[in-house]
Amino acid sequence: MKKILRVEQIQKYYGNKENLTKAIDGISFEVEEGEFIGIMGASGSGKTTLLNCISTIDHVSSGHIFLEDRDITEIKEEEIAKFRRENLGFIFQDFNLLDTLTIEENIALILTINRMPEEEIEKKTKEIARKLGISDILNKYPYQVSGGQKQRCACGRAIVHSPKLILADEPTGSLDSKSARQLLEIMEQMNRVMQTTILMVTHDPLSASYCSKILFLKDGKIFNKIEKGDSTNLEFYNEILDVLALLGGDIRGC
Repeated sequence: MKKILRVEQIQKYYGNKENLTKAIDGISFEVEEGEFIGIMGASGSGKTTLLNCISTIDHVSSGHIFLEDRDITEIKEEEIAKFRRENLGFIFQDFNLLDTLTIEENIALILTINRMPEEEIEKKTKEIARKLGISDILNKYPYQVSGGQKQRCACGRAIVHSPKLILADEPTGSLDSKSARQLLEIMEQMNRVMQTTILMVTHDPLSASYCSKILFLKDGKIFNKIEKGDSTNLEFYNEILDVLALLGGDIRGC
């Protein structure tokens, strides 16, 4: 399988010499094309810092991160925005939709910024909306639709430009249980049918059970990793709970 992401011995420090905190301590792993990877760990374990470093929102203190063959730790500041637009998709807990744009315009935003021809933008946007089951709300505004529909829109915006990697930060955090399950099924479908590569930070074992592999972090290091293989979601869910019990700490806030 093609390697999409390689994280090599990254470290991240915050603060100064008098008050130095090591948020990430020598993490290394690889993500293959089409994988759905979950990242779990107690509060302060480094999972959000790791996601921020991969997304170029934050900079590593040492080590390297490669997206395909490009070392993203070497990208110049003025090139970062363009790199994100062309290579990454983001799904946030709070949707981050623009209320002044329709659902269709929100999905199409990155294509518009990338100056894609209008005819192609419309075609791609409608195709993604159909796959996500939101074709009937394209002309509505975010405040006119449900939380689950907003999150589907956010998924559409994340994948419409066919990014190499989707980064999801607690995507079910602000959804009720029904909407959360629907979103996870959509993400699983994106991964299985469209071969979308997804890296998801989550505190929720149920959400994690939809992934193909889980990395567990503790004190800025990889504590354990497990793969779903042929297990059912329920079997994988129970395996995740077993590792979380070993991990200790505040599991509810992981």
